[in-house]
Amino acid sequence: MEFSGTVATGAGMFGLWSPPAFRGVIDYGSWEAELLEDQDLSRHARAGVLVPINLHSDGAFQFLVRIGTPARPATLTAREREYLVVSSEPYLFVATDGAILSGIEHVGARPGPHLPVPLPAGRWQVEISIVDWTAEPGLQDGRGDPLPGSLPDFTLLLNPEAGPGSYRTAVDTFTRP
Repeated sequence: MEFSGTVATGAGMFGLWSPPAFRGVIDYGSWEAELLEDQDLSRHARAGVLVPINLHSDGAFQFLVRIGTPARPATLTAREREYLVVSSEPYLFVATDGAILSGIEHVGARPGPHLPVPLPAGRWQVEISIVDWTAEPGLQDGRGDPLPGSLPDFTLLLNPEAGPGSYRTAVDTFTRP
């Protein structure tokens, strides 16, 4: 199962998040109390209700969310692997009522622009990959914009948890060399 769309942030960070966990976020004050500091974001990542996708950069990006099953795990395609820049270590996500992918500033009871992800209830491993779609020949128009059929900027792989494991909880999504 796959879902895709363009998602924007003006805060330099996106998140895959659990709607029930943030129903109490109803205004800027409650958002700030839950999500402003890195320690808050790490706490939510440890609880499995937020997967930070931290770019330290604003913008609108194309996301593809691929959901696997125990019989057919979600993996990167051969094309995505060819243009892969980096992948994260797995994060834990505990779904109780689907998931939402949005800019971090849109997390809350009334989310702003977002991509809904109808994720079945359960414990999921989430890996985030950056794909350099611009490196694939012939899939940009004259202005450098993607043509139909181009790869996404980000691919998220969601797979059912196979067993207890160690999960990333860092706010910085990707390990720097």
